[in-house]
Amino acid sequence: MRPIPFFYRPLGIAVLAVVVAGASGCSWLKRDNALYAQSPESRPLEVPPDLDLPRTDGAMALPPGTGSVTRSGTVPAVTAPSNVAFTVPGERDAVFARVGEALAGIEGAGVTSRSQALGTYEVSYAGTQVLVRVASGQGGTVVSAVDPRGMAATGEAVERLIATLRSALAG
Repeated sequence: MRPIPFFYRPLGIAVLAVVVAGASGCSWLKRDNALYAQSPESRPLEVPPDLDLPRTDGAMALPPGTGSVTRSGTVPAVTAPSNVAFTVPGERDAVFARVGEALAGIEGAGVTSRSQALGTYEVSYAGTQVLVRVASGQGGTVVSAVDPRGMAATGEAVERLIATLRSALAG
């Protein structure tokens, strides 16, 4: 075996140190990846100053007397007439049960379906289909009649049904 010359050993150690430093991520030997860091995919999105915040002055102003705006246009403001809605003191579930008992006692009224989770009774009365809705409200529970479209129900039969319910729940 031939002996290794003396100057090869420090040279090998120096080469080994450079390789280890390069592999370990030494910043002196590390290649600059600034080109890749600034690619369009990795840069943050820049929003022009005029698009930073939308203008809100007058954007949501509705003329007085109009209702809510939907995709199909403006729906007129509808308030439930007092003759098809009333408030009963008490919890919603207790009032829902009382409404069911009162509907069972009304002659000519037939409950076709009920949903306690939704708080509704589907009632047929005097040839009309109406949905009696029981919902929590301010100062008690609101009992109201709505038509199949979800609008306040109208008509003489509906008014008689609600008046009978109001008197049955008041006593």
